[in-house]
Amino acid sequence: MDMKRTTEPLTRSEVFNQLKRELYGEHHSGHSENNLFIILGASGNLAKKKIYSALWWLFRDGLLPDNTYFVGFARSNLTVEDIKKTCLPYMKVADEEGDCLSSFFSKNSYLRGSYDDGSSYDKLDTHLSSLPGGVDANRIFYLALPPTVYHHVCANIRKHCMSPTRGWNRLIMEKPFGRDLQSSQELSAHLACLFKEDQIYRIDHYLGKEMVQNLMVLRFGNRLFGPTWNRNSVSCVVLTFKEPFGTYGRGANFDDFGIIRDVMQNHLLQMLCLAAMEKPASTWPDDVRNEKVKVLKCIAPVDASDVVLGQYMGDPDGEGQSKLGYLDDPTVPKDSCTPTFATAVLYVRNERWDGVPFILRCGKALNERKAELRLQFTDVPGNIFATHCQRNELVVRVQPNEAIYLKMMTKRPGVYFSPEETELDLTYRSRYKNVKLPDAYERLILDVFCGNQMHFVRSDELREAWRIFTPLLHQMEKKKTRPIPYKYGSRGPSEADDLVRKVGFCYEGKYNGGSVGNTKVFPGQL
Repeated sequence: MDMKRTTEPLTRSEVFNQLKRELYGEHHSGHSENNLFIILGASGNLAKKKIYSALWWLFRDGLLPDNTYFVGFARSNLTVEDIKKTCLPYMKVADEEGDCLSSFFSKNSYLRGSYDDGSSYDKLDTHLSSLPGGVDANRIFYLALPPTVYHHVCANIRKHCMSPTRGWNRLIMEKPFGRDLQSSQELSAHLACLFKEDQIYRIDHYLGKEMVQNLMVLRFGNRLFGPTWNRNSVSCVVLTFKEPFGTYGRGANFDDFGIIRDVMQNHLLQMLCLAAMEKPASTWPDDVRNEKVKVLKCIAPVDASDVVLGQYMGDPDGEGQSKLGYLDDPTVPKDSCTPTFATAVLYVRNERWDGVPFILRCGKALNERKAELRLQFTDVPGNIFATHCQRNELVVRVQPNEAIYLKMMTKRPGVYFSPEETELDLTYRSRYKNVKLPDAYERLILDVFCGNQMHFVRSDELREAWRIFTPLLHQMEKKKTRPIPYKYGSRGPSEADDLVRKVGFCYEGKYNGGSVGNTKVFPGQL
């Protein structure tokens, strides 16, 4: 960020307003005001591990306006000092930042109250009005809460806690936004009665990740990719989310949703939209979100024949929790049919993508941690090198070790005259050694302060996403579809590989390592 030169240090408000102008243009600029950030569910894991940390990093780096205050609200009997102790392990505080940290927590306060009790919200409103800016302050309400209490909390915020005069009000909501199309629609209708759409920020933290946001610049800022980013050149698109750990200890919560609701219907589908959408008219949030909705409308509900479901079992030769399968968790019903792995094939029925399979793969207790987008291009027409050429692939590695690399063919070095696969490699930790990439929550919370909804989910976008998966989810639950067992630490069911091959993905070539995480991807791996 290239701040203006001045003999006087910039105030936080000046830094914040310059940042808004740089990121979002003059239409987002304006004078700084008092801001109140209210965390409902301040005693929970999400607040402890993510929200307070993100707020601290924004405060430490001078990216919040001067007069910003933070209020925790929960049922637990806590103090600010209690919150500080539980959050510190996740805040990455350097030794020299002690004074700044003290300043941050001096702007914090905490109230105890019940989520369904109107009088608790009256007390909260009285406290908010007593802070600097009073009734004029802007208010951001972060619902770090289970969805079961959303209806009560939203209604009470609207009735008791809105900024009554010149301040704006914004509401941040965590997924899941319902369990299916009907419950999602009911929640959206409830919210629409209480708030305007431009006040609602449905957060999907994957939209705050560096490489997910990079997809738009990669696609629309380079002449190189435009002519080939379509069905004429792309054979298939693979979106992958893999975690090397299971759900032990959290099985009860996971069992209510399963891997499709937890990852596929939101994280992977959002990445699909960014990979498949047409160029928006501008970077104005609604222009971008309009194009994402158009993509979703072109996708038919996923068919059960295009899906493979799995559930991990323990590895007898493993160590620790890897010996335990999903059903070994005492919090999980012994007859649970909840999938911990899923591969699904979707098709975008429009002129650009007709016939190209979009393969979504996600799972727990797999062989590695990885999230990526992979475009596999079609075979070279009229190939004069016989069978020695593998397909080109463009890979965007979201995590870990953010990277973009292009698998391509070059002449084997030396006296040989035969093709060899290599990579054009942009690994961020090598190329940008001194750049600190912001945490996804840090980036998205800053967007809320700035009033930018580009990286948040709109109600019609949510509706279309649930339309695609709800018939499959209902069919699974009605038939009690039994997932295919797979071993903890494996790549998942082999049937998923068979499905991917059937729709046209070629398991060939290999990635030799380079600087992309210093890992190897061998034939047959995704």
